[in-house]
Amino acid sequence: MSYIKNPFIYLVFITGLNFLYAQSDFESLGETSFAVNTNIANNYTINFAINSRYYLYQDEAINFENRQLDFIHFSTFGLDYNHSISLGLQYRLRESIDGESNELRLTQQFNNTQRHEAMRFGHRIRLEQRFFENLTIIRSRYRFAIDFPLNGTNLNIGEAYLVNAMEALLSHSKKLKPELGYRATAQIGWLVSAALKLQLGLEYRLEAFNLDTEQKLFLLTSAVLKI
Repeated sequence: MSYIKNPFIYLVFITGLNFLYAQSDFESLGETSFAVNTNIANNYTINFAINSRYYLYQDEAINFENRQLDFIHFSTFGLDYNHSISLGLQYRLRESIDGESNELRLTQQFNNTQRHEAMRFGHRIRLEQRFFENLTIIRSRYRFAIDFPLNGTNLNIGEAYLVNAMEALLSHSKKLKPELGYRATAQIGWLVSAALKLQLGLEYRLEAFNLDTEQKLFLLTSAVLKI
């Protein structure tokens, strides 16, 4: 069966409901990612990724400007068919790009997935320790995601799939007030080959909406290679 006749309309609809009027605190950014996954054992997978983030729109004007580079590693250990835990290490390079502080990030993650026919449901809990030059931030994250093929019940080579996610975030530190954040993401992916996936999507973010809300719309592009 086919779940959605026009996935592009759905993609815009999911992330665009809150973006119906211009805001002075609005920014748009792009993020391009290349990731490599490999299985070390039946229950052990490693992931390496490089992300590039850049401004597309800021200060009420179109403005392309590099913002940061991220170097990311995750080790994932399968507990059983539906559950896994992951440990992550990330280094964010900003000082030499836009003058802001670099960041070292440690991540602990628990993931639960369930399947119902062609649909897969995922619950992800993350705890992050973010180390900046003069600041340490502890962030908790919960994400709920759904993905499914757009044609039939199985994803075959050359076919497309859709990924939707909602995420809540809580950040706190000794120097700053607690901040609440929200993210809504919709992406269309293509299984190009047994080893390669390409994804394109949008992510809408509300940052620090309990203090001084900032709105951001991300254009996401990514490639995932399995070796």
